[in-house]
Amino acid sequence: MTDRLSPLDVSFLYMETPTTAMHVGGVAVLDPPADGFDYDRLCELISQRIGLVPRYRQKVRWVPGRLANPVWVDDPDFDVTYHVRRSALPKPGNREQLKELVARLQSRQLDRNRPLWEIYLVEGLEDGKVAIVTKTHHAMVDGVSAVDIGTVILDLEPTPRAVPDDDWTPRQEPGAVGLLAAAVSDLLTKPSGALDTARTAVGDVRATAGKVAAVAGGVLAQARVMARQAPGTPLNVPIGEQRRFGMADTLLEDYKTVRRAHGGTVNDVVLATVGGALRTWLLTRGEKVTPTTVVRAMVPVSVRADAEKGELGNRVSSYFVDLPVGEASAVMRLHQVSFAMRGHKESGSSVGADALVQLSGFAPPTIHALGARTASVMTRRLFNLVVTNVPGPQFPLYAAGARMLSMYPVVPLAKNQAVSIGLTSYDGGVFYGLNADRDAMPDIDVLASCLEESLAELVGTTR
Repeated sequence: MTDRLSPLDVSFLYMETPTTAMHVGGVAVLDPPADGFDYDRLCELISQRIGLVPRYRQKVRWVPGRLANPVWVDDPDFDVTYHVRRSALPKPGNREQLKELVARLQSRQLDRNRPLWEIYLVEGLEDGKVAIVTKTHHAMVDGVSAVDIGTVILDLEPTPRAVPDDDWTPRQEPGAVGLLAAAVSDLLTKPSGALDTARTAVGDVRATAGKVAAVAGGVLAQARVMARQAPGTPLNVPIGEQRRFGMADTLLEDYKTVRRAHGGTVNDVVLATVGGALRTWLLTRGEKVTPTTVVRAMVPVSVRADAEKGELGNRVSSYFVDLPVGEASAVMRLHQVSFAMRGHKESGSSVGADALVQLSGFAPPTIHALGARTASVMTRRLFNLVVTNVPGPQFPLYAAGARMLSMYPVVPLAKNQAVSIGLTSYDGGVFYGLNADRDAMPDIDVLASCLEESLAELVGTTR
């Protein structure tokens, strides 16, 4: 029995263009154990764990005539060495070289004829470090059961945990007749999907995206609240195919220090930090910044579900927040952000958790993908950029004995979005990944530095 892609998941295949690759990624820097960490060890680790994520050995098969949505089928020619790749920097590889490599890797789209993911082992980093770069297509993020392969290879201890033996045998790939028969059967049992299928069959992506937007009642509810369109900024311009990547490293304790001194939440401090960084960045560009200047961010936020009902331990809500980049005082920026976030929560004007789960589903490892997925079906008139914040474990994780030191998310760009900001807290650090259009953001490293400076300014107000 085949597993058919949902209308939402297939929409991300239709909407993908050369300038808007629909995959989410990450960059993990690891410290190898004494006996080393090489390509063969990574391949062996993934081969042992891939049975925990069956989707990663499946590919998309289209139905002849596009009579129905495509299906996931086992790839009889699955080759782990195709998906797990090896790259290297000239020793000793520095941070700038790693960022350039990540930008080039993330610019390329995934091969539609194979399972839609890739992992790169990057060797040659200074001090003997290695990096793992991941890419996973949005279509793979298929709801509340979604799990990323980058998560299943990690352990709590240096010694890898035992996993069940994997005796996978690919199911026979259905032929054209079988695909058509299954499609006809689905159309007879689910006639309401016929119109959507017909629309997507002729490439009417807007119809599919319109349905997605209609599902998310919370999105439309807040759109009415945020009646004014997002302000014009250099963040919203036509983009190309190539990317730049920026990184910023901060300490979680600094955010907690600011929160204890001035109130609010850690997430409020994060948004105030981003607002301060955008203010400085705009000024370095010579842009006009007045006391009323704002930049509107779309912010997915993890929220706790009702455990007594057996629901997932984490769910998500999302907000449109006007970051007060025109405010010169760091403390006042924080208070304004806290006030805005508190107002959203009290008024219920957020994009509701249930609406977003219907929209794309959620699992903790994929909240960065969720933010990008939401952004891709919403007009840029509503917001200027996406900021995703994922709370991670505050203890070390290991991959085949290699300790993960840092994790930088790569959040893809929606149409006319010059930069996206993702951050992950992990083991006492908060790590920013800035994915940007290469032509529109030649100064992405300036923005990354502004993030670190903005947080330092906030910390300075607590002394």
